[in-house]
Amino acid sequence: MASIADRRTSAVVGGLVGDAAAQPLHWIYNLDKPKSIIGDAKEVAFWRKSENPFYCVDTGENSCYGDQSITVLKSLVENDGVNIKKLQESFYTTFGPDSPYESMRNAIYKDKSEAGSQSLPIKGPWRTGNIKDFLKNYSQGLEKTGSETDNQIDCVPRVVSAVALYAGQPDMLIRVEEVIRLTQNLNTAVAVGLASARLLEQYILRGPCDDAVDKVIEQLRDPHRKNPQDLDTTLADLPGAFQSAVHGIVAIHDYATAIRSTIRVGGCNCSRGGFIGACLAAQYGLESIPQEWKKKTKRFEEIFNLSQKLSQLRS
Repeated sequence: MASIADRRTSAVVGGLVGDAAAQPLHWIYNLDKPKSIIGDAKEVAFWRKSENPFYCVDTGENSCYGDQSITVLKSLVENDGVNIKKLQESFYTTFGPDSPYESMRNAIYKDKSEAGSQSLPIKGPWRTGNIKDFLKNYSQGLEKTGSETDNQIDCVPRVVSAVALYAGQPDMLIRVEEVIRLTQNLNTAVAVGLASARLLEQYILRGPCDDAVDKVIEQLRDPHRKNPQDLDTTLADLPGAFQSAVHGIVAIHDYATAIRSTIRVGGCNCSRGGFIGACLAAQYGLESIPQEWKKKTKRFEEIFNLSQKLSQLRS
């Protein structure tokens, strides 16, 4: 049986491989488009070339969500845990003006609704809205660097490494909230991110368990819960909606099948793949991730080595 240390490592690796697997088919919101691209192909992970209508990076690279997760992972390892000042510096270095994310077109477009523009897809990675707000706030020397308007799904895949490190610790939710508010200073993002953190923690501490979602809903309804958020009870009172958000985790127990399924439906499959991959790998181990997928993930060795160092911080 895998140890908790093994599950910490597996969660991080599984999330980032899942993100990379989905990246070439990321952000396709026309529901008919994925079918026209992949047809009857059995293997949709690591699609041979980018079909993303917004940005174009090589197959095997991580998405903007994966890059955020790796940045958090590296900072946690280098600083023995959450150090907000250092994490802010790392995010500015990774996504700032001297990074591959810098381009005139990337700075201009504020949302993905401009897909009809002939300037898209951009050549290079895409800055999400909260990252743009973070860079602006950080460059102005503001103490609170998080966006106050962007509550998109970055808050979920970004917390995986922090959960992996702090799972089982009394300050886990506090540290995760710090990581969320770094770029998303909104209660909605915090509530969703913390609910996701509670779920991933279940799998890291307990391994395969069919009642993980029920346990999280029970926690969210507890008036004495840790790190209470105003929206916690909203999530808890809508178990159907909450369970649909983690459908790929509770309905499919095979890592590769779950990732392929979430890729096929399009939309923001990188964020889903990142979280589904983390939860399933935490339950079923590194061996559940196809070996070929590990080889195709360009930063796999770096990710694996950092995830092991992260786990060792708790040994």
